[in-house]
Amino acid sequence: MQNVIPFIRNEEEKVEHETNKILGSMSKPAGITVSASCNRVPTLHGHMEAVFAKTRSAATPNEIVKAMREFKGTPQQLKLPSAPQHPIIVREEEDRPQTRLDVDEGNGMTVTVGRVRRDPALNGVKYMALGHNLVRGGAGCSILNAELLLAKKLIK
Repeated sequence: MQNVIPFIRNEEEKVEHETNKILGSMSKPAGITVSASCNRVPTLHGHMEAVFAKTRSAATPNEIVKAMREFKGTPQQLKLPSAPQHPIIVREEEDRPQTRLDVDEGNGMTVTVGRVRRDPALNGVKYMALGHNLVRGGAGCSILNAELLLAKKLIK
């Protein structure tokens, strides 16, 4: 647990491709440009991402934080059992999020964001995002998807 691996075969391509599938629909990917650089840093749980985003129109870090804090997805609107009340929590401390302190927010189903700041190179914003790789990224998300399909009467 004392090493950083700067290359994981196919991981960067997967992030770049899968992001458009996740943010789009089954029939139409989102169509945004994604560039990824992945490193493996051993930790018990959690995936941390450094996000650099260029927005369509000028947006301040405060506006981005407000939008994240107010975001409610379909699972929250339907009050699904495994949906966290707050799908995104924004931390104000400059040293957050941290895997040991923040990965279990919302029973592991919440994404914790921190260090939201202006990115002058992109004329956008940059921030750190942390998600639980096993709960939100795997088992918990599968349960949430099943709850959503049941709620929308797409399965019995």
